[in-house]
Amino acid sequence: MSKSKVISTDDILATLCHSVTQVLSSASGNSIGYSAMVQKISHTCMRPDLGCFVLFDGGFSALVVTNFSAGAALEIYGNYLRNMGMPQSELAKSHLSDDVANVLGELMNQIVGDFSKKVREQLHTSISQNQPKMMAINKQVQISVDTTSDRPQARRVTFTTQSQHIFYLEMAMEKTEFFKLRDFDINEDLDTREAADLDKSATNTRAKAKQAQDVEQDIDDDFMENLGL
Repeated sequence: MSKSKVISTDDILATLCHSVTQVLSSASGNSIGYSAMVQKISHTCMRPDLGCFVLFDGGFSALVVTNFSAGAALEIYGNYLRNMGMPQSELAKSHLSDDVANVLGELMNQIVGDFSKKVREQLHTSISQNQPKMMAINKQVQISVDTTSDRPQARRVTFTTQSQHIFYLEMAMEKTEFFKLRDFDINEDLDTREAADLDKSATNTRAKAKQAQDVEQDIDDDFMENLGL
C-alpha cells in the first residue's frame, strides 16, 4: 500500500488562512498577507478593538476567532466600500460604528463560506457553523471550544494589511488527522470560480450603489427645478 498523505489540524488552519487572504484581498482590492510562522497558544481570546468568533461542527469541531485592531478594521472596511463605489464622505470614521462591525461581519461570513467549500472539496466532509457576528470590545474575553478532546490544539496567525495594520486569527481545534483511502480529483479551478463569483458579486453591488446615487440625484434635480432654481 502506498503511503497516504495525512491532513493535520495545521493543514486545515493553512486552508482557513488562504480563505481569509483570498476573500479580503478580493473584497478590498488590496493585498492581505499572513505570517509564515504560526504561534502555539494555550487558549483563544477575543481582544480589542473588534472581535468575532465562529463555532464549527460536523466533520470536525473548531473555534475560530478574528481580532482586528481599529486601524485594520477601518482600512478593510473603507477599501471594501470604496471598491463598491461608495464615496469617502459616506464612510464611518470610527471603528466603533455599527456599519464597520456589520461590514466586517459580512466579510467574515464570506470567509466562512469559502472555507467550508474548500473543506468539502479537499477533505470530503461537511461542517456547519453559527452566523459570524463582529463586535467592538474593550476587554479581553477568553472563550473555548467544547469538544471530546481534553486539550484542543490552539494556534494564532498574524495577518497584515497593505498599509501594515495588524489583525489576528486564532483557532482552537480538536486534534484530528485525515487520511486518503482512495484517490479522488480535487477541482483545480475552484479558486478561480470562487474569485470570479466574488468579482461578479462586487460588480453587482457597485452597479446597485451607482443606480441608487443616480436616482437620488434625479430627485434632487427635480426638486430644484420645481423651486425654479
